[in-house]
Amino acid sequence: MSAAALDRLSTGLPGLDDVLGGGLFKAGVYMVQGAPGTGKTTLANQICFAHVAGGGRALYVTLLSEAHARMLQHLRTHDFFDEAAIPDRLYYVSAFNALETEGLKGLNALLRHEMKTHRASMVALDGFVSAAESADTARELKKMVNEIQGMASLQNCTFLLMSSGRTEPSGAEHTMVDGLIELDDRLFGVRAERSIQIRKFRGGDSVRGRHAFEIGQPGIEVFPRFEALFGRSARADPQAHPLATGVGNLDRMIAAGGWPASSVTVITGPTGIGKTTLGLQFLATSSAEQPGLLFSFFESPDFIRSKARSLGLPFDQLEEQGHVAIAWQPQAEHSIDKLAYQLLAQVRARGVKRLVIDGLAGFFESAVYPERSGRFFACLANELRRQGVAALMTSETRDAVASAVPTPYGVSALVDNLVFLRFVESEGDIKRLLSILKVRNSEFDSGTYAFEITSSGIHVQGRYTTRGDVMPRAEPIGDKWREEGSHTSSNT
Repeated sequence: MSAAALDRLSTGLPGLDDVLGGGLFKAGVYMVQGAPGTGKTTLANQICFAHVAGGGRALYVTLLSEAHARMLQHLRTHDFFDEAAIPDRLYYVSAFNALETEGLKGLNALLRHEMKTHRASMVALDGFVSAAESADTARELKKMVNEIQGMASLQNCTFLLMSSGRTEPSGAEHTMVDGLIELDDRLFGVRAERSIQIRKFRGGDSVRGRHAFEIGQPGIEVFPRFEALFGRSARADPQAHPLATGVGNLDRMIAAGGWPASSVTVITGPTGIGKTTLGLQFLATSSAEQPGLLFSFFESPDFIRSKARSLGLPFDQLEEQGHVAIAWQPQAEHSIDKLAYQLLAQVRARGVKRLVIDGLAGFFESAVYPERSGRFFACLANELRRQGVAALMTSETRDAVASAVPTPYGVSALVDNLVFLRFVESEGDIKRLLSILKVRNSEFDSGTYAFEITSSGIHVQGRYTTRGDVMPRAEPIGDKWREEGSHTSSNT
């Protein structure tokens, strides 16, 4: 290839361009392979439509694939389809007869003729496996691919070769192409997930490994593995002011007066203890300077609004003013990476400074590879810090009534602040207790405090001394907690 061929060419799919490190290389020859139904034809057409939308011209050549009319019928369901581009800028032609009557030489002759006639800067050859099967020897197939490389270089034209043949990159065609893109669709129990993998990419650094993708109305959407792209460390802002928790006595338990900016807090406890309520009170102090976002999985926006009204929180007003937004992810089969990108898109678009993720389980249950969870969460938390976000995340414990203090596995070591809520039996009554286990870069009161939830929200009542599950006395929270010997040094 010439030096000019190293210019990048966007695929029109932002996620795929990220995986490729900026897109394909112009005048490259790329093979897209995978089993039938994995999305090869959709991907190639989407790239072609994006190419012509950007001012290029494309040629789509079919061999033993589906009829053009039927293929276009299916493509019309996608947003990327543009009827006006056909046939002037995107031309479809069948090469089946040329291959059948004249073999590989006839196929290459047709490609040269149609490229010149339509001045194509991109060619997609769908059904390459048929061409490979027509080759009598591996040498003959190599010669054909070599001729395609010559056409690509001479005409500065990028080629996509779609094949449903063998998946192991050991054939003659695999050794000669500039890149090998593999599509897969596999089962995880009863659930299926599509993935894309760059097996070979000459001249550039691609993001290795499998990346999830979906086929829907927009077409193909690729979601690069989050931890593969967001491995950067967070930038600390020593001038940032802490953010009020929304619960007055809780602020007084933290020497800084609230949650540190650019920090991640996990609130853990059993169902019904008040985790969501604590998050809503945190968001109720959102403003134009500190926009808030609730990213939830289990409770609908209408339920959240109703709950906020019952607590006397001005959620309706904050939403009308644009200071708070609710992003609900109904329980379904989500891609964990898609969820992360959706969250970050909302954070960036709104300039979010107060974030509540209500239900960390919504993320973790979406992971088809559970071993990724720790790395994924660490990188997500880091990126939120980089965006200057104070994030509260709720995590549910299994036991409803307990005196032990469990922490979320693989999470507690990665967060800045950790709060534990629990129910405890006391003389026949069930009490709610709150303990701060960790606050980075601030001293805090490490005592155990009772709290109640009323029509005006959470109220931290007083400090309890316990014997097992019995709590005989309470002491009110004072501003002199540091003098009482109950404080803990800041965690690092």
